[in-house]
Formats: sequence, structure tokens, C-alpha cells
Amino acid sequence: MTKAIAFHEYGSADVLRPIDIELPAPGPGQVRVAVRAVGVNPLDHKVRSGAMAGIFPVAFPAVPGYEVAGVVEAVGAGVSGFAPGDEVFGAVMGGGYAEHALVPAAMLAHKPASLGWAEAAAIPVAAETAERSLALLGAQAGETLLVHGAAGGVGTVLLQFARARGIGVIGTAGEANHDHLRELGAIPVTYGDGLAERVRAVAPGGVDRALDAAGKGDVLPLSVELTGSADRVLTIADFEGAQKYGIRVTGGAEGVEFHHQNAYAAAIALHEAGTLRLPLHRVFPLAEAAEAQRISELGHLRGKIVLTV
Repeated sequence: MTKAIAFHEYGSADVLRPIDIELPAPGPGQVRVAVRAVGVNPLDHKVRSGAMAGIFPVAFPAVPGYEVAGVVEAVGAGVSGFAPGDEVFGAVMGGGYAEHALVPAAMLAHKPASLGWAEAAAIPVAAETAERSLALLGAQAGETLLVHGAAGGVGTVLLQFARARGIGVIGTAGEANHDHLRELGAIPVTYGDGLAERVRAVAPGGVDRALDAAGKGDVLPLSVELTGSADRVLTIADFEGAQKYGIRVTGGAEGVEFHHQNAYAAAIALHEAGTLRLPLHRVFPLAEAAEAQRISELGHLRGKIVLTV
């Protein structure tokens, strides 16, 4: 048996409870990882609440968690490149809030010894989402990209990926996070009333593309106005708004393995160059997963929330 945090019904963070589950055996193409840290993402509480039931149905009891870092314990048939004792990080299709998790080998990477467990667990979802979003937007060197919610986990990594590729970035955030965005090479602007005018003031040459990582307010129609076309706007956070305004939405189904490996390579390259920044908003023990999700639901975070096991 192994320990996990699960929910037996949809509801608030209060439905999260510790449970014992069978120690999973890796199937073909899978790796069993002894988890050291797990990232907390907005998707976790959206799935737990039932808000995503039509897109991400779960079987109860359901163990949340979509990214982990830990040590390989066992590998399934057909797996090469990983062996027991390897330190790794990667994405999981749920089940991360546990002492052990099964990870598809195609969505796993070796963790550099110089990268901490919590930081490694903060990479998979944010890095893959950033890589996928830049690819879908078709952002090119020399262009200007507007990112809404730029100081969060995804935004922080996306800014670094974009800047490394010669893409200029304007990021919306509260004033408390402006210095943080400047350190990442972005031009910060405050969200809220008058945003379009503030963006035009710092980008007199215009905005080429826009990504919504916040899912709040009227940023989608504003982004269409600033870029000149709905085709140049992408959201990862506002499914209803995307349908209303004819904007593309991406949730992670497109070329999953391809984007994960590219994203991991990009993140590791920045880490090895000494420039990767992975700010952690808070780190909690696994037993405090409910409190971690409550804080995640409040939003306005700088960086990621991580649970340690």
C-alpha cells in the first residue's frame, strides 16, 4: 500500500482526504516514481470542484496532481532510458498527490542534480503549456507577444521561453509583480480599466499575438482589438470566452508527447545556462494539500505552489 490525497465526491477543498491505495505496478511504457514533490495547478481545483467534469471525468476516489518529481522505482515493458534510482520529473494524467505515481515514460525527463525537487515539480505543466502555446500562436523572433496573467506559473516560464527565442513580451500583472516581470525580460503593464491604452503606450508598433493565461475580465475581446485578429489570440484559461469571441483555446491534447519533450529540453537548457527562474509561491507538505488548493483558487500568485512528499 501507499498513501495519497484523494476526493470521493466533487466539492470544495474540504473533500480532499488522505487514503491508502494499492502500490501501482508500471504497465507497458510506464515508470513508477517515488514522489518527492508535486506541482499544484488551477486544473487541480477545477477538476475537484466538478467544473471540468465534462472534459476531465474522474473515477472516485480520485487522486489529483498532474506533475511530479521523484526517484524511479520500477519500469514497465518497453521502457528504455530510465532505471531504478534515476532522479526524474514529468507529467502524469492525474494521481500525483501520492507517495508513488505512474508516469508515461514519454512524458518523463531526467532531473539535473543541481535542480531541486520542488523546482523540478514546477516545470512539467507550465513548460509544456508554454511550449504548446508558443507553437500554436506561431510566435516568431522579432514579434511582440502580450501575455495576460504573466506572473503565474505558466506565464513565468513562457516569458523565459519567449525571450530566449527573441520574442518581445508585454505581461499584465498587479504592480507588486512588475519588478518580477522586468527581471524576466518582459515589459509589465497593470491589468484593469485602461489596459488597452497602457499596452499601446509601451508598444507603439503594435502587438502581434496574445495569450490569455488569466481567464478573467474582458481580456479576450481586448486582445483581438490589439492584435487585429482572433486568429492571433489564444487562451488556456477561458473556455467560455473562447467560444463567445471565436478564439482558439488549448487544454493540452495537441501533440502531448512532442511538446513535453521540447519543453523539458528548453527548460533544462535555461537551467544549465544558469538563467532559468522558477519562483515558488508556497511549498506545503502533502498532508496540507487542501490548504494549498484553497490558495491556488484565490489566484494572483507569483510562481507555483508545490507539495512535498
